[in-house]
Amino acid sequence: MTRFITVISGKGGAAKTTTAINLGVALNQFGKDVTVVDANLTTPNLGLYLGAPVVPINLHHVLQGKYPVTDAIYMLPCGIKMVPASIALQDLNGVKPEHLPKVLKGLDKSSDVVIIDAAAGLGREALAAINSSDELLIVTNAELPAITDALKTIKLAEELGKPVTGVVLTKSRADELDVSIRNIEIILEKPVISVIPFDESVREALQLKDAVVLTHSRSRAAVGYKKLAAALLGREYNEKAAREFKFLGSLFSRLGFGRRP
Repeated sequence: MTRFITVISGKGGAAKTTTAINLGVALNQFGKDVTVVDANLTTPNLGLYLGAPVVPINLHHVLQGKYPVTDAIYMLPCGIKMVPASIALQDLNGVKPEHLPKVLKGLDKSSDVVIIDAAAGLGREALAAINSSDELLIVTNAELPAITDALKTIKLAEELGKPVTGVVLTKSRADELDVSIRNIEIILEKPVISVIPFDESVREALQLKDAVVLTHSRSRAAVGYKKLAAALLGREYNEKAAREFKFLGSLFSRLGFGRRP
């Protein structure tokens, strides 16, 4: 059974897409087959982040009824699969976000984990992404406006009966200007399950159009995302063991083991 996880923030600029990508790559390093879906239909960024802004078939074409979703899956050098959305404004014609849950059912059993990168805000696109998932990860910064929007997102998820697995705190500086983790948990009434430190390596990885987990594997941000992946899998994180597991996974992949049709 495929695990569908929606990564959502409630506001833009919280590092939601960065989290979706790096969580996907980190889960892949733990041996999981992962697909990341760009459910931000109005302002998609996933393909831009990963160096594939334009593809022959994208999620907009699928939502227009032209192709099955399996035709919009692309294998990336970083080890994950991607279902990108279109950056062309005209491709919004005929697209209804509320059809997304039905469309994404076509990805069931195609991967171990499907990560849905939701649109910012709480509009129709974000609502569709929530309804497409089994669980939610709330991405926020340690700033009151971001936390307030995260709280609204949590309340909406609860109204829709979607469980919130936890909160991912990104761009953390851990200084006196940050809202403390304890206070964030009190406000949101959800556990902070991962803290991703502010790290210039994330910007460098974006310039390289790759995941920081790969480009700067020992950076503080990369380790934070790997710890998040381990937590979601119910495992203890150990950097040495993770490197060994990554090597074995790469070896098995080259030998053809564990590949899905």
